[in-house]
Amino acid sequence: MVPMPAMARTAAAVAVLGPLLWGCGLALQGGMLYPRESPSRERKELGGLWSFRADFSANRRQGFEQQWYQRPLRELGPTLDIPVPSSFNDVTQAGELRDFIGWVWYEREVVLPQRWTQDPGTRVVLRIGSAHYYAIVWVNGVHVVEHEGGHLPFEADISKLVRGGSQESCRVTIAINNTLSLTTLPPGAIQYSTDPSKYPKGYFVQKTAFDFFNYAGLHRPVLLYTTPTIYLDDITVTTGMDQDTGLVNYQISVQGSQHYQLQTRLLDAQGRVVAQGPGDQGQLQVPSAHLWWPYLMHDHPGYLYSLEVRLTAQAPTGPVTDLYTLPVGIRTVAVTERQFLINGKPFYFHGVNKHEDADIRGKGFDWPLLVKDFGLLRWLGANSFRTSHYPYSEETMQLCDRYGIVVIDESPGVGISLVESFGNASLQHHLQVMEELVRRDKNHPAVVMWSVANEPASALPPAGYYFKTVIAHTKALDPTRPVTYVTNTNYAKDLGAQYVDVICINSYYSWYHDFGHLEVVPIQLTSQLEAWYSTYQKPIIQSEYGADAIAGFHQDPPIMFSEEYQRSLLEQYHLVLDQKRREYVVGELIWNFADFMTAQSTVRVLGNRKGIFTRQRQPKSAAFILRERYWRIANETSSLARSAQCAGNSLFTL
Repeated sequence: MVPMPAMARTAAAVAVLGPLLWGCGLALQGGMLYPRESPSRERKELGGLWSFRADFSANRRQGFEQQWYQRPLRELGPTLDIPVPSSFNDVTQAGELRDFIGWVWYEREVVLPQRWTQDPGTRVVLRIGSAHYYAIVWVNGVHVVEHEGGHLPFEADISKLVRGGSQESCRVTIAINNTLSLTTLPPGAIQYSTDPSKYPKGYFVQKTAFDFFNYAGLHRPVLLYTTPTIYLDDITVTTGMDQDTGLVNYQISVQGSQHYQLQTRLLDAQGRVVAQGPGDQGQLQVPSAHLWWPYLMHDHPGYLYSLEVRLTAQAPTGPVTDLYTLPVGIRTVAVTERQFLINGKPFYFHGVNKHEDADIRGKGFDWPLLVKDFGLLRWLGANSFRTSHYPYSEETMQLCDRYGIVVIDESPGVGISLVESFGNASLQHHLQVMEELVRRDKNHPAVVMWSVANEPASALPPAGYYFKTVIAHTKALDPTRPVTYVTNTNYAKDLGAQYVDVICINSYYSWYHDFGHLEVVPIQLTSQLEAWYSTYQKPIIQSEYGADAIAGFHQDPPIMFSEEYQRSLLEQYHLVLDQKRREYVVGELIWNFADFMTAQSTVRVLGNRKGIFTRQRQPKSAAFILRERYWRIANETSSLARSAQCAGNSLFTL
């Protein structure tokens, strides 16, 4: 029996697990501020080794039937040590675990600071940065929260469970199911094979319509943090300009009391107060403001102010103060018929598509890897990337703000290929995911556009209404940013393109068809771009293009899978893009930044090899072609790019 996906539970499962919130589709409650330390807030990282056990029982439900959350996992059977954050798939030598589908269980004993457990004025929160795909969380055997979706954070107030008595520690148990169904995001389906002459009893596989490995586990940091019981719950910031005066509009929500005072100050990069105001909403005006500029558009890209919000209140336990500091970049975004504008200036996306993917750790967050990637982006002269095909870690977004790397922030709406995945259950979940994504990333100046999906089957009849609804909902959540989705559908058949603000097109001429015939690329690409623009009169981004190349494979004349073929294909695309970027093309994003793992198949040799860097972040020949191109494009519009390049790439130093 296959592990039951979130929205297909049986009555027996309800009896075992109790009333849960799977598929509820309710409006979000509360904020999701990134946990930052302050005089009123502490945090405790729970990274490291966790006890781990996969449920290999036939129905994958033994853990619930035996209530593994009620006792330490080690008392119930053998466990493994699995690092958090990481995917569990590639850490061990067990092939059955690498491709495991179903419930896995994580557990960690946490020692708590004494003041957290004894101070009634302290609120203790458990936060999970990402658990792929569906997670249920217990603390000391008590159910505290569950969450659907593998790429966004969720949390639970556990104060009552850890306060009082002589308890100095707590046991955190997290059950995660990576099963994908037709109504999950991304969608998938379980395929059974019952022929006993070919397959063992109970054989099934997870089928998906996306081209990256379905890594699973606790992919991002798990931590505890504290706030006062009256606390700053959410902050929303939008920015603008009135001539040279920066405008910072803020809205603050508070939980725990209706009686409080708020004071807001805006500090510049040197810590000087440049504006301040009272109340839970208002506008701060900054004369001669430093704007947030993308990398290579200004000598100080990524300029950030600090919005310091101070709450004071009176609680039954005494006076309360809560302090939270939010980085703020002052910038504007606008779209015209032919241009994408940042701070009123034309912006051209010369960047990459990425994946959160690396050897051993899978999709697990890793600071050294992240710093390496940002160093390579700046070496490359890339000013942007798309979070293909799911939201990336919060720490990634923070570095983008800091370094001026522009982001197209994409939802996990990839592989929506069947009509069953356009139904109401899918739509309601998609709307919920967009709410969670906007709630998390709304204050990042680096995020200039939302992408609601990648390569959906947008010619199917339900697609028009589906994407009209998702895009309208996203614009209602955030009216300050344009919205798109990424398409590979014929321009005349795409039913959702009329609703997007920017056309994003994926194409792979001379790769997935016309194999080896590079001479057709300019003809086909020109025809495609002209057809899209004449139909919709909207700016266009070439959001994917590329070819697989196995590092070290060389062939001249170029042959597919050689480094020479990858270089030559890129050069053919660039001939057309150089012409069209002077008209209505506003960006190009190579597929892909680095090689990445996929499911096994006859068309993938240890994963997708379209990276301009290997999976180990070593450059292929195409990286140098792209580097020369991106710096040349930057040099055309900015003397700063020339000076940076001539100064020995000093700006690349991290």
